[in-house]
Amino acid sequence: MVDFVDSELWQQLQQRLSGGERFWEPGTSVHLNAQNHLLDSRQLQELGEALDRYDLKLTRIATSRRQTAVAAATAGFSIDQGSELPQLLTLSEDKTTGGKTLTAEPLYLQTTVRSGAEVRHPGSVIIMGDLNPGSSVVADGDILIWGRLRGVAHAGAAGNKGSIILALKLEPTQLRIADSLARVPQTAQGPTRPEVAYVTAKGDIRITEAAGFTRPYR
Repeated sequence: MVDFVDSELWQQLQQRLSGGERFWEPGTSVHLNAQNHLLDSRQLQELGEALDRYDLKLTRIATSRRQTAVAAATAGFSIDQGSELPQLLTLSEDKTTGGKTLTAEPLYLQTTVRSGAEVRHPGSVIIMGDLNPGSSVVADGDILIWGRLRGVAHAGAAGNKGSIILALKLEPTQLRIADSLARVPQTAQGPTRPEVAYVTAKGDIRITEAAGFTRPYR
């Protein structure tokens, strides 16, 4: 695949953006639907810089490719990895409903999710880094953050109450698991211990130390 900014499609888009009256406000957000195309961080950054020249801001990448999703998150963009991923989907049992549900393989990100960025994935999300204030992660499975969780985390977004949220330090703006919602009060600084949030049988979100934790149900 040739560099996007050198492609014929990009040349046509440039002509459209350069000609006639502008049909957008300065700073308008651009969402790129990359579909199954493989793009790396450099290509995405080049595209973002090119759009900046037209007062357009590339903010979100929708993709069905795991490599592109990782590259976009690393470059600081919001990502939406679509649920139509037949090559990645596996059939797993959901004991909370007694039925079967489609879940994607986990998405691994070795980066800090910056403020303003959002990550969406139809499976579990594992982040080796922090989730900064103003950022969010929405996952149909679990959310595991090997760092500080200070943004918004929504696990089990498709309705699985057996999903969990785990982090080295839980300081979230908001926690959601399935349709349960919790706001965590700010606590005094102390030793960092891994913590896990889960839904109780009563439907409440409870937070406990991860050491010795056993998932109550799946």
